[in-house]
Amino acid sequence: MNIPALTDSDRAILGALRRNARLSITELAQDTGLSRSTARTRLDALVANGHIRRFTIETDVDVEGEVRAITLVALQGKMSRQVIRTLTRIPGVSTVFATNGAWDLVVDIRTDSLVNFDRILREIREIPGVVTSESCLLLAHVVG
Repeated sequence: MNIPALTDSDRAILGALRRNARLSITELAQDTGLSRSTARTRLDALVANGHIRRFTIETDVDVEGEVRAITLVALQGKMSRQVIRTLTRIPGVSTVFATNGAWDLVVDIRTDSLVNFDRILREIREIPGVVTSESCLLLAHVVG
């Protein structure tokens, strides 16, 4: 898929939505200095061309009953596409990031219990192409 480059208006819209994804079109236009119709047109284009892939909620790590973790994953050879496809199908895997350095992927896990976290971690470790992983449970949001 050939995704068009972002305009300054697109970057303004994405920044505003990162701060508050619940903005109405009117609020989005006011926040970005765009007209309401331009804000709607650019938002629709961002969705259509894949810059915005989904709308979701993000909860704080301090939400009672939620277990959050970051799992670092090292891959074998050129298995990343297959592993990423498999990861995105696992319930509880919120986001997958490609990275550089010792780890190939960073996986954001959100679930409701340590039992389910253990299940998700086991599923990740059993994916063909995953060599090793390391997880860090997120305990408390301390800044921001």
